[in-house]
Amino acid sequence: MAENLKFLLVEAKVLPEVFLRVMDAKMLLAQGKAKNASQAAQMAGVSRSAFYKYKDSLYLYDERMSENITTLYLTLEDRPGVLSLVLGELYRAGANVITVNQNIPVDGVALVSISVRTNSQSKSRSEILDLLSELDGIVEAKTI
Repeated sequence: MAENLKFLLVEAKVLPEVFLRVMDAKMLLAQGKAKNASQAAQMAGVSRSAFYKYKDSLYLYDERMSENITTLYLTLEDRPGVLSLVLGELYRAGANVITVNQNIPVDGVALVSISVRTNSQSKSRSEILDLLSELDGIVEAKTI
């Protein structure tokens, strides 16, 4: 049965050190702290061969990915500060903004989609929509 498993979630402290060093090297590359794989491997204290052997099989588990992602569809009045007001309200609601896409304004309004990540400490989706709907400059706020 175990040979049919594709992924395992394993606590990092029980893994061989080489896996942790390869993850360090991957993070150094992703953050731009290393110019190339050779430099990242050297900085992380792992051989290049070990880095290349394991790099495509190791992924950092991000607990935040288990949180809720919601996409908000907003119609905003085309005037300065409205989008900033929305983003500030999302921050106060505990929502982490992932993406913002705004269309060119037509007929005095702009269509905006905003994807946010929320967790148990954030306001609920309906509470966020209610807050946004009450803001000056918001014509419509909804989710799909």
